[in-house]
Amino acid sequence: MIIYGLNPVREALRAGRVRELRIAGTSSRVADLERLASRAGVPVRRVPAAALARATSGGSHQGVTAEVDIPPDLTLEALLGQAGSPLLLVVLDGIEDPQNVGAILRVADAAGAGGVVRQTRRAASLGSVARSSAGALAHVRLASVVNLARALDELKDAGVWTVGLEADGEPLYEGVDLTLPTALVLGSEGKGLRRLVRERCDRVVSLPQLGRVNSLNVAVAAGVAVYEAIRQRQQQG
Repeated sequence: MIIYGLNPVREALRAGRVRELRIAGTSSRVADLERLASRAGVPVRRVPAAALARATSGGSHQGVTAEVDIPPDLTLEALLGQAGSPLLLVVLDGIEDPQNVGAILRVADAAGAGGVVRQTRRAASLGSVARSSAGALAHVRLASVVNLARALDELKDAGVWTVGLEADGEPLYEGVDLTLPTALVLGSEGKGLRRLVRERCDRVVSLPQLGRVNSLNVAVAAGVAVYEAIRQRQQQG
């Protein structure tokens, strides 16, 4: 897989996922990546800027691309074993916009969430997410499942509290305990949670809507909910 841009490439280098670095130009930030790659034993190849433009289909490569190993998909069982305690997962139900998925991965990484669960069908490809995640894809634990409703059943059997986000749910800030092992379930941009997924959730909650806009972007909603869980856990501690 090819990724490009200074931040995604830097994070992939730090995560040890880069097989080859390709650079064009002589900016100080590109030179820093070249030194980082050399210290890690990653081959560095200088190429014309036009070659990078072709490889990225005209994307804003900032003078650097990298051939990287795609992060391995974990099984749900493996994710639960690695995700730490108190558990906090983010579950994606059919979110197809790479920008939204990338932003949610950045939220999960910044908040120290245990991982992200996504369904393999009706989901943004990892290749398209790599750029928008600004490097978070290299660090976030990711489990891909075939049947998300069944995965929620497995989470509940493992003692995980499943909390869906929908516009018509109960108010998030009124007695919803997110200090428990929790999976926050986010629906697709247009349709929200699918019926079978919603039915598997222990609670369905909503964010306060005090303005005139009908709903929040799903990545923004993820950020609010994840950090509410962090706030509750810090207060408890």
